Amino acid sequence: MQGMSIAQAEARVDLVKQAFWLEWITIAWMLVEAAIAIASGIAAHSVTLLAFGLDSVIELISAGVLLWRLTVELRHGQAFSDRAEQRAGKTGGALLFALAAYVVMSAGWSLWTQRAGDFSMPGLMVALAAMPIMYFLAKRKIALAEKIGSRALRADAVESITCGWLSLVVVIGLTAQYLTGAWWVDAATSLGIVWFLVKEGREAWTGAECCDSCH
Repeated sequence: MQGMSIAQAEARVDLVKQAFWLEWITIAWMLVEAAIAIASGIAAHSVTLLAFGLDSVIELISAGVLLWRLTVELRHGQAFSDRAEQRAGKTGGALLFALAAYVVMSAGWSLWTQRAGDFSMPGLMVALAAMPIMYFLAKRKIALAEKIGSRALRADAVESITCGWLSLVVVIGLTAQYLTGAWWVDAATSLGIVWFLVKEGREAWTGAECCDSCH
């Protein structure tokens, strides 16, 4: 790779491979999470669980884009990955915008209809499991994104963080619904993360805060 010693190039390839496997772990978990959340949401008529499941689908798409970007670098080198990085970064930003829009629409619909779905134990369990899994994945992705200078990987890490927060929202909403019948808790809380999604989406789209010194 241009401007790098052999040792630095080998170290970078190792980091890219680590990111590659993190994306495969993400895909494996998101397939499970999406299936359970969407099925539970349909069965319980829960907008929150359906939104959670669709977030998992967006995360699947994002992970697939990252696999493509990382594969380009592993096969052709860092110079060839620059264009893939730009495309992947914009795609990651667009997905964050889409997720923000969906959260707003989902929360707005819940507040407008003033109805909550039925309580779902499978939905609660998958949301509880998602929190530590997403924390681990996001932490590792952010660390690797800083080392290899990838805004696309950083955007994907933000989506993992968002998934973790949405998991917490689902847990709070379902628990409050079960204990108190407070239908509005999950919808109102989910609106609190929209600003974060938009901010990070703009950074991913424009390339802000990309670690250029790592290239």
